[in-house]
Amino acid sequence: MGADMDRAGDRTDGDGADGAAMSSAEHADTARVARRDDAVRAAVEQGLVTPDHPIAALLDVRGIRASAAALHAAFAAVTAPGTPVLHAFAVKATPLVPVLRLLGEEGIGAEVASPGELALATAAGIPPERTVLDSPAKTPAELRQALALGVAVNADSPQELERLDAQVRSAPTGSPLGIRVNPQIGGGSIEALSTATATSKFGVALRDEGARAWIVRAYADRPWLTRLHTHSGSQGMPLELMARGVAETYALAEEINRHVGRHQVDTVDIGGGLPVDFGSDSMAPTYAQYARLLREAAPGLFDGRYGLVTEFGRSLLAKHGTVLARVEYAKSAGGRAVAVTHAGVQIATRTVYAPGSWPLRIAAYDAKGRPKTGPDVVQDVAGPACFAGDLLAEGRPLPLLEQGDHVAALDTGAYYFAHHYAYNSLARPGVYGFVPAGDTPRFAVVREPQTLAEIVEESGGARADSLTDL
Repeated sequence: MGADMDRAGDRTDGDGADGAAMSSAEHADTARVARRDDAVRAAVEQGLVTPDHPIAALLDVRGIRASAAALHAAFAAVTAPGTPVLHAFAVKATPLVPVLRLLGEEGIGAEVASPGELALATAAGIPPERTVLDSPAKTPAELRQALALGVAVNADSPQELERLDAQVRSAPTGSPLGIRVNPQIGGGSIEALSTATATSKFGVALRDEGARAWIVRAYADRPWLTRLHTHSGSQGMPLELMARGVAETYALAEEINRHVGRHQVDTVDIGGGLPVDFGSDSMAPTYAQYARLLREAAPGLFDGRYGLVTEFGRSLLAKHGTVLARVEYAKSAGGRAVAVTHAGVQIATRTVYAPGSWPLRIAAYDAKGRPKTGPDVVQDVAGPACFAGDLLAEGRPLPLLEQGDHVAALDTGAYYFAHHYAYNSLARPGVYGFVPAGDTPRFAVVREPQTLAEIVEESGGARADSLTDL
């Protein structure tokens, strides 16, 4: 179990150790920044970033382990002894097999939403009993595979439940089965990530006419339904609203169990969605804060009568990833300095297309990978793609970037370099994990840089004549 990583100024558990807690959090943040700076310098010195390979992604292994430990500790502190708790990483956040293997070693399972993600989790060695399948569009084949393996499944709609009916009748399964409900509590500041709005595509809309009664009947008719699932959203969602969604789902579980006269629903899957502070190096909000808030909102959920499943993703990985890119050219336009780099829309698609919702912090490093100093100059940090909006940052004050310097896009460990956007057939960057090792970090290859031959192959290179031969 890891230490509570509450940031400075956050309340503690009432043990009177506010000063110690603040010092611990500040120390952890400072140590993480120091590891990042060391890794950037070493990546340049060891040739992970060169004129021929001008972009790479770096993952802080020690930081990832610390986040996993903090997650375990946070829920252990609020649940009754002996409560079964499965923390399942949302594979969509960073779909890289070595990352999933690392998290599995730290006691984290997998939440998957497609056959591809299930294949990645399997390749990483995540056992079926620590895997949860969520998706609004599961095919009959996907359901059959999950039920044959014993993977937990949350039905997203009445029609999907009918498919489960048929498959459960035809073949026994050890899969824990449940229904995803949408508590319809409202959205956060990013509409696209708010999954508990009145018209969300996810789950059974709990407040629609007749829906609650239908759900209760569905459980009464199916003793094999033993779970309830909810997920209200992620980045941009207030913690209080997320906790309210969990509390309403817990209340529904209690209602179902009263109606059927037995403890049929024995596990509540509360989803994930803890937002990340993209404006600073602080790990805030923390798992400990959120767990305490959940216990206040739904104390009965934590008294040992219910097992728990969580599905955190971004919050486990974001702070531990860095995209490092060389400045290919430094120029000016309209009196503004522009640093043209190799990091753009292909690795930061959300930031480029929706910068207001997904701003990234940028750190400047010199040609040797050392933090760049000097007066701040308002400048743009541009990517390599052929459209004007390919900007990692616009009008950002930074030490003046020059040709051969480096920029680092921070907090990019989730939903960035692992989700390649092949604009201009730009290659996927190599991904490297690192750990401290004396004065020089030690690196391991997570994913090799994509080659030109691989780009051609993916683009139908072996079938060049397929259309002309028609």
